[in-house]
Amino acid sequence: MTDLLLSPAFVTAFFIAVVGAAMPLMLASAGETVGEQSGVLNLGIEGVMLVGAFAAYVVKLSTGSFTMGFLVGILAGVAGSLVMLLLSVYLGLNQIVVGLAMTLVGQGMTSVLYLQNYAKSSAGTGQASPLAIPGLAEIPVLGASLFQQSALFWVSVLGVLAIAWFLRHTNWGLSVRAAGQQPASLDAAGGSVLRTRSWSVLLGGAFAGAGGAYLVLLTTSTFTPFMTNGLGYIAIVVTMLARGKMRWVAITSLLYGATVATGTALQLTSVSLPADVIKMLPFIVVMITLVAFSRSSAVPPALGKPYTRGAR
Repeated sequence: MTDLLLSPAFVTAFFIAVVGAAMPLMLASAGETVGEQSGVLNLGIEGVMLVGAFAAYVVKLSTGSFTMGFLVGILAGVAGSLVMLLLSVYLGLNQIVVGLAMTLVGQGMTSVLYLQNYAKSSAGTGQASPLAIPGLAEIPVLGASLFQQSALFWVSVLGVLAIAWFLRHTNWGLSVRAAGQQPASLDAAGGSVLRTRSWSVLLGGAFAGAGGAYLVLLTTSTFTPFMTNGLGYIAIVVTMLARGKMRWVAITSLLYGATVATGTALQLTSVSLPADVIKMLPFIVVMITLVAFSRSSAVPPALGKPYTRGAR
């Protein structure tokens, strides 16, 4: 068993599993970092990721284009974030309520569309079955070449690095941080809080959609209802722990990915652990991290607060 775990094939598979689990979380967390730094708390990431994942899945199956699937997943994320943009940024409605509603709608909509159009019973009747069990269903599986996998990985990494650089070294990044720290000061200096928050929400939606597309196209190679399994909420936790620093977003995401891969590896060893405990490991690690670093984490003072020009 030890020889198996130390074999080059297993080590390579373990590394790929770490990256596959970490990248969707890293992309979603990077987008949420921009939104939170501008003062917008988007609890709808879970729903936006599912919308992006389903859109990428449908386009890849319909066109056969891996690139088109990824791009449409990003656009679907942007479209999903328009709800937060309109209701919370412009109309000033409660961001928590709007975000939770977005998640519920995203989960329900993608599940219904999937079950109606893609979940066929094992009997091959071609009828959509709301009780279709993934293990028994004829689920279309997507395929990606090694070049496509590498290209999407590096595009995602460069996207996260670009966000980190722009947040720290440009006037746009300064405006984003000002919108979350002192929105009135940004307004007094001639900037637009609403415009800054709007672009931040849209960019966050694009990265959340990209995370969902990555999850479908590379990590799982298929779509199943509720497949994010709380990943959007974990992205929010990672964002708050990172305090606007992308290096901590990357480190925490890789830690999550390593935990997921370790849980899978444990199933190949002689260690006897219930499957439910193995599935819980990533969430336990996130909870321990949250408890350990929650006191040192800080969120922007204006996070979750609507801004009205001239209001006191």
